[in-house]
Amino acid sequence: MKSTIRGHQPLEEPRRLRSGVAAAVLALALGGAGAAYARQTASLQQQQTQQPSSRQQPAAQSPTAQKAAPPQKPQPDSLSAAEFSRLIRDLSEEGGYFRSDNFTSNETSYLHVVSKLRERGATGGAYIGVGPEQNFTYIAKVRPRIAFIVDIRRQAMIQHLMFKAVFQLSPDRAQYLSRLLSIPLPKEKTLTVDSPVSELLAYFSQAPADDAAYGANLAAIRKAIRDDFQVQLSEADQSSLEYVYKSFRADGLDIQYRMEGMRGGYYFPTLKDLIVQPDQFGKLGNFLATREDYDFVRDMHRRNLIIPVVGDFAGKKALAAVGEYLRKGGYTVTAFYTSNVEQYLFQGGSFPGFAENVRKLPITEASLFIRAVPSTRFTHPAQLPGHRSATLLQQISVFLRDYYEGLYQSYAEMVTTHYIAADNPQ
Repeated sequence: MKSTIRGHQPLEEPRRLRSGVAAAVLALALGGAGAAYARQTASLQQQQTQQPSSRQQPAAQSPTAQKAAPPQKPQPDSLSAAEFSRLIRDLSEEGGYFRSDNFTSNETSYLHVVSKLRERGATGGAYIGVGPEQNFTYIAKVRPRIAFIVDIRRQAMIQHLMFKAVFQLSPDRAQYLSRLLSIPLPKEKTLTVDSPVSELLAYFSQAPADDAAYGANLAAIRKAIRDDFQVQLSEADQSSLEYVYKSFRADGLDIQYRMEGMRGGYYFPTLKDLIVQPDQFGKLGNFLATREDYDFVRDMHRRNLIIPVVGDFAGKKALAAVGEYLRKGGYTVTAFYTSNVEQYLFQGGSFPGFAENVRKLPITEASLFIRAVPSTRFTHPAQLPGHRSATLLQQISVFLRDYYEGLYQSYAEMVTTHYIAADNPQ
């Protein structure tokens, strides 16, 4: 399988490590057979000093080589509410600041890597993500056994508890949108579990929100969080929940990402835009597009296997604690969706902390980053026409090798080195 990397050169032969430090770091990250592989690579490096190295050579073996899997342990089919609540409390950090309300994603390119995920066998294992509802689509495509959503904003954790309650209360997509937007279903019951998403959106685009439905739904959401999920919200948390839920009621399918000082002055896709956004081949793929994807995500929520955590990717606790939990449970990371968080970590000087946290995650050579690169400062060479971002993949093991060899001096350099581009149908 060929992967597009910096310079758009598809290459296939393994790249040797340029330093013993990178090999040692990779050995710690992979463990077991993966550690043996890294030690062997370092040994070969010493034997091949006459061969020049190149940052444009591919950096990994076949993605099907599952060298780093920890010893298998029984993995639960569900978590108790008490355990779900404990994980939120014990793994979370203090909430931090970010300058936006991420009610929805702002990435129209989010489906572009789905075919690559499928091609590379990215399924099962553990999923880690950040941000709002786009995670549900990636979860639906990856079909992990467990998922963690790690976000620096405490409001994001509250919003995911709201989503979880809406999923739990809503057996089908029509009821989900009805509760999320506080719009009662039609009395004539024209919407069914198998209604095309176009029919769902046509109804919820024109039907008005209802104050009585809003009040009853908010009460039911609060009760589910308190009693069913056993998460006790503070007064500030309750205010945050009401603020988020009221925003969905007020804006309906037109709700969108909001950045301080920019609402109405810059285009961000609406929730409706994101649901109907096809992939580059014209196929719908949002988790609400099919009954099967919705049912999978809902089932994960009902079994308490999508856990929201408050944490800074470069912080001292949350991401490392998620990694430790996964390692002890016998999981390896299949996909880690970072959006463009790394851009801000570079800007703030905390990127080394993130790299160290990634090193602690249980990975294999198949483990992948999913990144969204915005075109605010430069246009990525893999960005497809009609979009303001490029969504890419990268093997996590490649990232670690490159980082500890000093290849990433900036965000732009990181996202244009050894990336896996989405298929371009043109």
